[in-house]
Amino acid sequence: MSADQQYGILTYLFTDLEGSTQLWDQHPGEMDHVLVLHDAILEKAIESHDGIVVKKMGDGMLAVFDSANNAVNAALTAQLAFAQETWPDATGAVRVRMGLHSGESHQREGDYFGPNLNRASRIMDVGYGGQILLSAATASLVQQTLVKSDGFLLDLGEHSLKDLTTPEHIFQLSHPALETEFPELRSLASYKHNLPRQLTSFVGRDRELSLVKHLLSTSRLLTLLGPGGTGKTRLMLQTGADVIDSYPDGVWLVELAYLSDPEQLASRVASVFNIQDQPGRAPLELLTNYLRNKDSLLLIDNVEHLVVESAILVEHLLLNCPGVKFLVTGREGLFIGGETTLQIPSLSLPV
Repeated sequence: MSADQQYGILTYLFTDLEGSTQLWDQHPGEMDHVLVLHDAILEKAIESHDGIVVKKMGDGMLAVFDSANNAVNAALTAQLAFAQETWPDATGAVRVRMGLHSGESHQREGDYFGPNLNRASRIMDVGYGGQILLSAATASLVQQTLVKSDGFLLDLGEHSLKDLTTPEHIFQLSHPALETEFPELRSLASYKHNLPRQLTSFVGRDRELSLVKHLLSTSRLLTLLGPGGTGKTRLMLQTGADVIDSYPDGVWLVELAYLSDPEQLASRVASVFNIQDQPGRAPLELLTNYLRNKDSLLLIDNVEHLVVESAILVEHLLLNCPGVKFLVTGREGLFIGGETTLQIPSLSLPV
């Protein structure tokens, strides 16, 4: 593949070294050597199959191929080499996850962009070290090359991926010399949540999304402020999907837009968790007991007509449920201790 390849169907390969942050923290000396070997194995496999390394990202790479067969063979060659390499005893065997997808993209200044590239990245994100995952598009292009390489495909079914409006049918590329058993893919379906499937892709708010996730990591209560139509809800939902793997007990959306009776607020939140009424016990008591030992994120949408009541409920849960965090949207803050607020600007119109 030539460096100026820009058009037609390309296959994108994303890789990532699993657990690299912990390895760097515990074995910084050995990791210098490990990363040199890691890069050399990937680069050799990619270049020997007519691919181009577009860029290195931390401890991973993006490569492009004008042939799906070449891309798959490069991924398989690299994984076999990783499995056969002698790694330092301190770090143990390197485990690299890989994701492949085929489609058109846009190129600018030597880099590639577009929804197909994003899909390849998201496919990789749901996998595990040692695993090679293919989209349906790529899988349909590589049947013959797999027969020749002793590789075979395992059908892992359809999965909803973060920030993608349509699910992806994912296949695992396997080989007799490689590990074939992995945990369930880390797609949205494998986590506890009630997030709705989005009908549009999330675009144009990358800076705000990054900031919201940073603030949420340092605060148990973050309120997104702004008038209707600024995209607060969409930003909140995308944040919830992106951080879902940080909350073992789930990310839960509570919609208040159509709740008119303030006295039903606790019951509305409790209904999200299917908490049943019990004679002689208030809904807030039942909700508190349920969440007391949970590690969850609650997304509370549209509190502007119930600001006082929402503030009382959230403050109570913050005090009594130490593992619960809140991401709230409204036109004004809740004005309680520990709250962080962020004003969300209106979405700019395309020029």
